[in-house]
Amino acid sequence: MSAQLEGPPRAPEYRETLLDGVDHIEFFVGNARQAAHFYRSAFGFDVVGYSGPETGVRDRASYVLRQGEVVLVMTAPLGPDGEIADHVRRHGDGVRTLAFQVEDAGAAFQDAVARGARPVAEPHVVEDSDGAVRLATVRTFGDTVHTFVEREEYQGVFLPGYRREFKAGSGSGLHVVDHCVCNVELTRMDEWVAWYNRVFGFDVFQEFDEQDIATQYSALRSKVVRGGRGGSITFPINEPAKGLKRSQIEEYLDYYHGPGVQHIALHTGDIVETVGWLRQQGAEFLAAPRAYYESLPDRIGDIDEDLEKLRDLNILVDRDEHGYLLQIFTRPVEDRPTLFFEVIQRKGCRGFGKGNFQALFEAIEQEQAARGNL
Repeated sequence: MSAQLEGPPRAPEYRETLLDGVDHIEFFVGNARQAAHFYRSAFGFDVVGYSGPETGVRDRASYVLRQGEVVLVMTAPLGPDGEIADHVRRHGDGVRTLAFQVEDAGAAFQDAVARGARPVAEPHVVEDSDGAVRLATVRTFGDTVHTFVEREEYQGVFLPGYRREFKAGSGSGLHVVDHCVCNVELTRMDEWVAWYNRVFGFDVFQEFDEQDIATQYSALRSKVVRGGRGGSITFPINEPAKGLKRSQIEEYLDYYHGPGVQHIALHTGDIVETVGWLRQQGAEFLAAPRAYYESLPDRIGDIDEDLEKLRDLNILVDRDEHGYLLQIFTRPVEDRPTLFFEVIQRKGCRGFGKGNFQALFEAIEQEQAARGNL
């Protein structure tokens, strides 16, 4: 089923405005310089900041990338020991931190811990000549964390300890994080849905079961939690379901060695232009089955875009009662078949492309089969 749901009751006295939106997403990677170059050249991000030995940081190097309101941070260890090296050794390159913008990091932290979140870093202030930022961190699924970032009094490029270092990307029209999809173990989805409701007051916005997300070989379950100011933060949470063969979620969990962020969806105002540019720059996308476009006009009705152009670019289309969306998914962006990206354009549609699930999963299974993992 995929109807909008009211979900469990909101936790008592929850203050929605504690979380204003996604501040940044930090990756732990093996080589931050190379990762930054990849996202600059293939996805058009500007490199806007740097932290490392030259800025007084001895154990890591970090590059800040920005496009529109999307901020990605690539962080690599400078030695074989410590949490960054351990994370990369276990998971490969992957998302460590989903950071939230907040007005009061101390209040957000205390509220989350009081509701059952495990603390990682108590509220603390970091500062330099550009001002001060208050930070605090709690743990969520697997080795992923949420950091609360209070930065209203800071005028620097990103955070204290970072210097301005501008290398322009070409820009591809990506401008905001639409949602981040999280994969968890079998039977753990409802546990984490309940956790986000209890800790942050997130509601269940939509849910999908094996009837919605399945092929002849594999299936998964998903519930979408949403919260923050104006519903600005959205996390679909997936778990595997029993099927004839190994699902994409099981493959992810095997290669990532635990739960984590499966993909990041970035919104664009013109997906045809964005995807055309990304392809020219070398970004690789999944290919929809040829039969997908034969039935598309009858299923989605009239749209503004040229259907032949969508077919050429392998862009998928779906519709709900509010409008339609266009979306496409990259191949995994690393050697391990774990993290990938989605490019999405919404024209009123509030869903996640239920009508595209069959085509998407068949495309993923073709990739799995080529890797010998289906």
